[in-house]
Amino acid sequence: MLIIGEKINGAIPSVAAAIRDRDKGKIKELALAQEEAGAAYLDICAGGDPEEEYDTLAFLLEQVQGVSKLPICIDSPDANMILKVMPLIPKPGIINSVSGEGSKCETLFPFLAKNPEWQVIALTCDDKGIPAEAEKKTEIGIGLIKKAAEYGISPDRIYIDPLVLALSAINDALLQFLEAIRRIKAEYPSVHFTSGLSNISYGMPVRGLINRNFLTLALSAGMDSAIMDPLNRTMMETVYAANALLGRDKFCRKYNNAYRSGKIGKQK
Repeated sequence: MLIIGEKINGAIPSVAAAIRDRDKGKIKELALAQEEAGAAYLDICAGGDPEEEYDTLAFLLEQVQGVSKLPICIDSPDANMILKVMPLIPKPGIINSVSGEGSKCETLFPFLAKNPEWQVIALTCDDKGIPAEAEKKTEIGIGLIKKAAEYGISPDRIYIDPLVLALSAINDALLQFLEAIRRIKAEYPSVHFTSGLSNISYGMPVRGLINRNFLTLALSAGMDSAIMDPLNRTMMETVYAANALLGRDKFCRKYNNAYRSGKIGKQK
């Protein structure tokens, strides 16, 4: 499973403070810690004031790329901002994200067409919002895949995020999310799937328990990526165990190596 480290995000209070204080050490520490913990990409999100987004992203990218070899998942709700910071990212990564909202596809797909090593996260929402039903999630997801194809972007470069809703508000939120994965994957077997893990547990007690079980069930349905905290030990234990149980870890080597190195089980 591909892990996109979520810790360098200005919406997190400690990161917002590091951005405000231009605390280079804190940002570098987060980048290196996530790399060591098993992240494959580092999500970089400014958060905060849109007027300061470019300067914030430039600061974060400079610190992260100065110490980590991992590719970047560049994260902004503003498609034009993503294009603006692209000259600061020399190594191909992931764009986070496009959707059915406005002209995001028309803004970002030309870049992806000209840069075939870049990948993209596609959100199943449109100008009407985030649908709860699997049917509508599937419709938007397939529409985005077809739109990408018009630009020569193949499904294997796309990570569909079916946008799970809060279980506390939508009782079958997980079931609708899983069904959307199954339906889209049936049409496009090579497309990838990803998700953040915390939305589903909003408003619930013992949120980590809900998140871990959501991850396991989503992996079993075909999700092969997650935007998550690789420094969360119990969540990483779930990743290793789920991959072994689903036959994605040959001879359980990664699981056993994680145990021997002290990454799972009783802390050394």
